[in-house]
Amino acid sequence: MKLIDLYRMVVELGRKNDPRPFEEVTRTLDLTKKQYEELKNEEKKFFDLERLTNPYNDTRILNGDPEQEVSSVLVGIDMEAPEIVLADRLREKGEKIDLVLSHHPEGKALAALYRVMHMQEDILAGMGIPINVAEGILTSRISEVERNLMPLNHNRAVDAARLLGFPLMCVHTPADNMVNTFLTHVFEEKVPETLGDVIELLRKIPEYQRAMETGSGPKIVVGSEKRRTGKIFVDMTGGTGGPDDAFAKLAAAGIGTVVGMHISEKNRKTAEKNHVNVIIAGHMASDSLGMNLVLDCLEQKGVKFIPCSGLTRVSRN
Repeated sequence: MKLIDLYRMVVELGRKNDPRPFEEVTRTLDLTKKQYEELKNEEKKFFDLERLTNPYNDTRILNGDPEQEVSSVLVGIDMEAPEIVLADRLREKGEKIDLVLSHHPEGKALAALYRVMHMQEDILAGMGIPINVAEGILTSRISEVERNLMPLNHNRAVDAARLLGFPLMCVHTPADNMVNTFLTHVFEEKVPETLGDVIELLRKIPEYQRAMETGSGPKIVVGSEKRRTGKIFVDMTGGTGGPDDAFAKLAAAGIGTVVGMHISEKNRKTAEKNHVNVIIAGHMASDSLGMNLVLDCLEQKGVKFIPCSGLTRVSRN
């Protein structure tokens, strides 16, 4: 398939699995279009036009011809300059690589990661937190992430891909949306009673099984195995970790347990203070699960993959 078709397919998968109502995603795109139309002409030339059709700022084609045919992909969780060099070495050894595909964003997709965090406002609203409160507690955290991203050398991997002649693309939130949907369905179907039951369910999933073998499997970081779950909130998408203020609001909204990829120590302590159980499923394992669900769809189109950089490839086809 062509690179542009692969890209559009991934964005559509993200929309189909977005935890927000479909109408809310459409509203976000409409607001972006309105913002663009209100810009002065000299400002429009700096606007990323992909924002008009793709609601995920952290998912972009970063280098290469969108019309290029793609049949073999080197794919991993973090595809930075070392992985681009790895792709070049593999190519020297005769491996066919049409595209380097990263989960975590690089280039302009990394610089704009903070924009994706606004979806957390609607996710929290869906958990029963008033939207005005959700927007209020996210404001400072989004600004903090934006400032933290500013000094980074965003374009290192993109430059390496350009110099070595590799198309480069990243798919972040669409994959996170897919793991979010997958695990939400698992817990809704199995209805685990205790935190121990949640851990047991996670350990039955191949990506988490393999993480157990490397010492990075699911763990309870707030609570204990015999604690009852209450209402479970799967927190696997939305760019990056949210504000610690959210845990008090989640507790007030009736959330008993949060299942996430990772958590800061500040947020963990706040969750503990508010008696919200927290299970960390594991970062690389959760990212692998989300990417695998994306790759399975691409695999059905005849695309082949060479996994690396922390990706545990499990095909469900």
